[in-house]
Amino acid sequence: MSEGLIIDDNRQTADALQQMLKILDLSARIAYGSSPAMVVLGSFTPSFVCLDINMPGLDGTEVLAYIRREPRLMKVPVIVITSDDQPETRQQVLSGGAQAMLIKPATIDALEGVLKKTGVLV
Repeated sequence: MSEGLIIDDNRQTADALQQMLKILDLSARIAYGSSPAMVVLGSFTPSFVCLDINMPGLDGTEVLAYIRREPRLMKVPVIVITSDDQPETRQQVLSGGAQAMLIKPATIDALEGVLKKTGVLV
């Protein structure tokens, strides 16, 4: 079974997202922040990434840029899940290579919809 990666500095949000994915029969590791995520991404190729934007240190747009530059990760679907509902943010992450953007708190129905749209869930 393939495994995704959740990147969010808020433990409660990341853990809730992991539970929603389990309900959808998907498994995912969690990296609680961008620095731990960069360590994980150094040796793990996830089948998809759920990525927060506003994190201390490297923000999510920088993590997204790394994923899109790294040949091994380039084609991994990235779903941005953020509380930042600004049109500029949406434009930035979608033009930066994310397949979709959801606003927190994401519902399981919205998550399932984008996972189907990106081909992660069939």
